[in-house]
This record gives sequence, structure tokens and C-alpha cells, in this order.
Amino acid sequence: MGALKKGLGDIYPVCRALLGSTLWERIQEEIGANNQVETLPDTLSRNRGGLEIPGYLPDLARIERAFFRAGIAEIPSTVESLCLNPTVQLVQIAWKNLPCFFSPTQERDVPLPEPGNELVVVWKSPGSVEIQLRTATKQDLLALKMVAEGISPGEAAAAANVQLSIVRAALDAAAHDGILLAPASKIQRDRLYFCRTEDSRSPDFFSASVFTLQWHITQDCDLHCKHCYDRSERKPLELASARKILEDLSLFCESKHVRGQISFSGGNPLLYPDVKELYREASERGFALAILGNPAPREQIESLISIEKPAFFQVSLEGLEEHNDRIRGTGHFERTMKFLNILRDLKIYSMVMLTLTKENMSQVIPLCEHLRDQANLFTFNRLAMVGEGANLGLPSPREYATFLENYIAASETNPVMGLKDNLMNIIFHEKGMKLFGGCTGYGCGAAFNFISVLPDGEVHACRKFPSQVGNIFHNSLIEIYDSGAARRYRQRSEGCDLCPIERVCGGCLAVTHGHGLDIFKERDPYCFINRDTSHYY
Repeated sequence: MGALKKGLGDIYPVCRALLGSTLWERIQEEIGANNQVETLPDTLSRNRGGLEIPGYLPDLARIERAFFRAGIAEIPSTVESLCLNPTVQLVQIAWKNLPCFFSPTQERDVPLPEPGNELVVVWKSPGSVEIQLRTATKQDLLALKMVAEGISPGEAAAAANVQLSIVRAALDAAAHDGILLAPASKIQRDRLYFCRTEDSRSPDFFSASVFTLQWHITQDCDLHCKHCYDRSERKPLELASARKILEDLSLFCESKHVRGQISFSGGNPLLYPDVKELYREASERGFALAILGNPAPREQIESLISIEKPAFFQVSLEGLEEHNDRIRGTGHFERTMKFLNILRDLKIYSMVMLTLTKENMSQVIPLCEHLRDQANLFTFNRLAMVGEGANLGLPSPREYATFLENYIAASETNPVMGLKDNLMNIIFHEKGMKLFGGCTGYGCGAAFNFISVLPDGEVHACRKFPSQVGNIFHNSLIEIYDSGAARRYRQRSEGCDLCPIERVCGGCLAVTHGHGLDIFKERDPYCFINRDTSHYY
């Protein structure tokens, strides 16, 4: 291999600097006029006795040679399955701490080279011109071996006697770092419906890398909230059936090239008799886990943490204490505040959700002040007037638009206040500000990057209103997701046609449904954008 438009000193700048000009010239003379860059490490090894050079220098040259090779290798623009990055170079060396020579900032306490076998991985990430390197970790080597030898995650987990989640985490990390190349997610917005507006020029919010199963594993609940949208009796979920759902979700995520997350919900999911076993099996399969539930004893949460700490635990409050307890039951507010302290002690990310009505809208910002040091995140949804929620009411669209302005302003000084309602993007759009991901990170995510499964197997595009698209005990999740029924939910409403923020909005289908409107033809009745003048009405 020739120098390919690079001189020897350009390819081995660290070695050149360490050798100095006199020794470097002698090395160049020995390599010869052909300037065969690949031979420098061997040349240095042969001359260690004749030239006073550090013993680690040949290995340092091997790393620089790997830099050169990584730089000229081509990375494919797309791949069909998880595969090795062709720029990856594994370098076996007999000295430790050599990657420190390539650190952009040389600190005083950088460890000196010392004898000891190491493997260094060198690579160039897709879309980058910078070459990266590090001492290869066990996770790096596991991921590379699995892909190079075609070993499945299950086979690797069984051979190493570790949980499947550990193996999948190694693959995910390697793909994230660019050591492995992962195929593009197949969870993508339909370009037929989402590429006709000004925001379509941005790739943001178009492709989802994570798919969430909101799994209502039980209808049992220790509360009876006045806005509950479903108190129906449903066949209890059997553990054997739950295991089949886990397997189905695994196949779905592999097919769609996405990571899976399970948000256990209910009812109260912690009342499910086999919740710990189901939580364990979901963890072992490598899914990210979260819990949407009610306050629970510390011991029960600790038993789940012993398996895997949830990504977050979400509880609900409906306003300040008096109003909240009127909706959720006497003493609920105090129990929830104590439970938030437990979550904080256990270092679990805590989320508080509120269902917004005309009665509690004025309490939202004061409640957020109360939660400032108690929770990690607060968000709210507008009331879906279905089930028992039909007995409550919402503010007027004008009142709600004013509330959103005030909420966004307050959120600038209160870090607990999260942004969720898609309609907030109208305000950001009007002010020329950067848009955010909306309700699910992709505007309305119904049947797009999440789906709800009930204890009896019913699959709904969104749990907050009747939106059944299949039954997971009758069809696979892949079949349900790809069905015409599910596809219709993830297409924007005709009422949102040509809206400049459609990709991060779509309003709230549950609110639209609760007002008796056709969710596929009419826009959210609370939408306050005027497409002609971009002014609120």
C-alpha cells in the first residue's frame, strides 16, 4: 500500500515528534524511496537496538498505522443489518496507556506507558472525519465477536451465562459509538403525509429509534379517580400470555430496527400478582423499563431495583392537596409527596403527570412550584372526555391558549416543568423559536412510536380513547402495526393539511374524540393557529 497522497510524517506524526528530526531522517532512509508506510512499525522493531528509541514506539506506530487504514476505508451509506464498521481496526499491543498520546489535551497526570498487553480499537464513525480510539472494553470485544461470527444475542447470553439485557446493551453501545453499523429504523413518518410543509425540510422528528409499549397489565387499581377513562372489566393477563407478548415485542423491535421500551401501567401495575416476575423477564430481554403507577411501599420498589432500576416512575397529581384529594381520594396528595421522597432517595427519576381540566388549570403553575425540589419532571395532558372523564370539563380554547403562554414562560425558571402538549409548538412557531418533539417526541405518536396493550390483548393506538387496531393474542405486533387500521392513526388528520408544524403536532386525538369530532378529518378543537396569518384566534 502506498502513501496515497500522504507522506510518512503525515501518517506517523506522533512517532515523528518522539524520534526527533535526526532519527526520523535515518528511519525514512531505511524505508526507502518507495515510502511504504505500512512497514514503519516493523522497521522500528528491527532498529530498537541500533537506535535509542522507547520500547513502546513500534506499538505506537501500529496505532498510527491503524489511524491511516481507518481513514482510507469507506463506510457504506446504508446497511441492511447490524454489521462491522469497515474502518474498525483492532491493534494488539504490548504496552498500556498508549491511547493517551492521542488525547487532544495532554494533562500533567497522564499515565506513562508501561508494559502490559492491551487491545486498542480504532475507528471512524459514520458522518465524521475524525478518527477515534480507545482501549477496547469487554463490551466492545463482545459486540465485535458477535457480529463478526454471526452469534445471536441469545446464544451469546447463554454462552457467557449473563442476562440477555447485558448482551443487547453491548450491541447498542457499540452501534451508538459507531463501532458497529446499524440499519436505519423502519419506524418512519410516511413521506406522503409529512413532507409537504416547511418543517419537512428538517430531518428531526421523522424517524424514531425507540418504540414504546404502554402495557396495561391489569385493570385493578387502588384508586377510583373521577376522570378515569376506563373502569371496564377485562380478562386478567396470564403470565404465560405475557411471556408471549415479550417475545412478540422482541421480534417487532428486531424487524423494525429499534430499541424497545416497556412502560408498565394499569390500573395500578404494582397490583398485578406476577409483576416482579414479568418485570424480571422484560429486563432480561433487554428492554428499557418504566412504571406508571401509584405510591407504593419502599420495599416493593427496592425489590424491582434489585432486578433493574426503572428509567422513570410516573405518578399522578391533579392539583394542590384539596383538589387532588377530591379527584383521587383523601390522603392521596400526602402519600404521593412522601413517595416522591422515596424515589429521590432511591435515585429513581420521578415524573408527575396531571390531567388538565377547567377546575385545576389555575393550580398547575403553583403545583409546579411545590414540586420544584420534589420531582424530576412535571407534565400534563388535557382531559380526554371519555369514560368517567366525560363528567368533567375543559377550559375554552382561548383560555387554554393563554394558559400555555403562561406555562411556557414559567417553565423558563422552573426546571421541573416539562413541555408535552403538541399545541405548545404553535407558540414556538409563532415566535420563530425551535420546535420541540411534542407529546411523544414525534408529535402525536399514536400507533407510530408507541402503542397500548390491555390485559385482554386489545391493542390501541392511544389508551386515552377507544382506538383499537387489533388484538395481540390474535395477530403479531408486526401485523397489527403494519395494518391499515394502525396506519390510519399515524397519518395526520385532514384537518391538519398543510399545517407548518404538523410533524411535531397533530393536536390530541383523544381530546378531538371527546368532543365528538372525526379524528381523521377534523383538527384538535383547541388548535389556535391560523394558517393564513399565523395569529391566534
